[in-house]
Amino acid sequence: MNAQGLWSRGLFAALVALLIAGMATVLAPAAQAAPATQAQCSLPAGAADPTTMSPARVGMDKARLDDAIAFAASRLRTHIQVFRNNCLVGTGPLNSVTGNHPWNLFSSTKSVVSMLAGIAYTQGKLDLNASIARYLPAGEVDKAHAAITVRDLLTQSSGLRQSIISEAIPAGLDVEPNIVKQALSLPVQHKPGTYFEYTQHGPDVLAFVVQRAVGQDLQRFAQQELFGPLGIAQHDYFWSRDRSGHTYGYAFLFMPPADYSRLGLLMLNDGAWQGRRIIASDYIRQLRTPSTTNRCYGYLFWVNAQPCIGPSFPSRQTSSIAPLEGLPDDAYAMVGFLQQNNFIVPSLGLLVSWNGFLGDVSPDPGTVLSASLNSELYHDFFRKLVSAFTAPRMRDIGPYRPTMNLNFDPAQFADPNIALGALGFGPYAPKDCTAIACGPGPLRAPLQGNPGCFAVTCVPLGPGSPGRRGG
Repeated sequence: MNAQGLWSRGLFAALVALLIAGMATVLAPAAQAAPATQAQCSLPAGAADPTTMSPARVGMDKARLDDAIAFAASRLRTHIQVFRNNCLVGTGPLNSVTGNHPWNLFSSTKSVVSMLAGIAYTQGKLDLNASIARYLPAGEVDKAHAAITVRDLLTQSSGLRQSIISEAIPAGLDVEPNIVKQALSLPVQHKPGTYFEYTQHGPDVLAFVVQRAVGQDLQRFAQQELFGPLGIAQHDYFWSRDRSGHTYGYAFLFMPPADYSRLGLLMLNDGAWQGRRIIASDYIRQLRTPSTTNRCYGYLFWVNAQPCIGPSFPSRQTSSIAPLEGLPDDAYAMVGFLQQNNFIVPSLGLLVSWNGFLGDVSPDPGTVLSASLNSELYHDFFRKLVSAFTAPRMRDIGPYRPTMNLNFDPAQFADPNIALGALGFGPYAPKDCTAIACGPGPLRAPLQGNPGCFAVTCVPLGPGSPGRRGG
């Protein structure tokens, strides 16, 4: 090669070297500005408070997160906690006042019963495919009700006649004689496992089934195997019973919000706590999987899929909108009346836990019972919350689009025969129960077993009252 060729090649190589060096100089600041690995926090040990962390350390913008929390607080959320990677990164303005005060979890209690069923399953004591007759006293279940499986109760597909309000009223008045006998007195209207219908008495039966499966009182089992390991002391909460002593499965677990969020953290961590496996990962997977009878329902938890069938108030309705629109598909939730919620998103390491009164301004009448499938509160809060994520970036779901179910069908939610059955009257009354006795033994008198806990919260009445968290 001649000298001119060598010179040309040398010039070209020099130019390439300069270009590479220049690109490195330009790209260096970008590399230095790349976000560091997100912080990860340990779960709280014992009754210790969770670890707090700045939102920036977990890939969230503080100003946008604060805006989302302020919106929730303006909508009557009296206690708010936002966790990412087990770190507490956001709290509501009233948390210091409300955090340790027992609050009725309402239908989130159903999810707690599902968690207890999961523990029994993990311990090999509960077969999800078994007939409920395996676990109930001999002679208690007829052929029609024996077709109901444990899984049917978990997916709200027992086929039992339901009446969402009439089922709840007697328990709220503390006059229910025997929730298990009353549930088994209701007719089986649909083939078990084929039809979703949101009931109150199904979870009541499941609570008793779990109790029989584990061979000890449900509340003792819950404290020993679930609440205790999470640092929730027995005097923190109160769980109502019927007048025969059965624990309610559909509502009336009164628990401080600071403890309620621990239940959400357990689920966020796939059923493990401080290195201890409490609920089998396999059960958690099943729990979060859309059931065959309702795409947005798992094992007494709501999941983020559609079409979605809601509770029958003011009538049975199906929505094409997933209930947690704006969150990833793996999001799922504990949902209770007046919006008592744990929102769990494993793919984001996210838990939002809140309690409060109403607050949803959706025009749908189902909003009153937290039964609206298109919640304005959820939509606008999550729209603000996802905008706070800097890693990963998430799409804007756009403004709220209201929908309304104006088809009132009282036969679906207010059956007087179901309410009267709790008093020993009518076609759905247990054969051996009256308002005074159930079988050979007398019933507890109304309002005798409830230490100051009424519809929504508990009023401390003395040293034995719930609500002295950590004391």
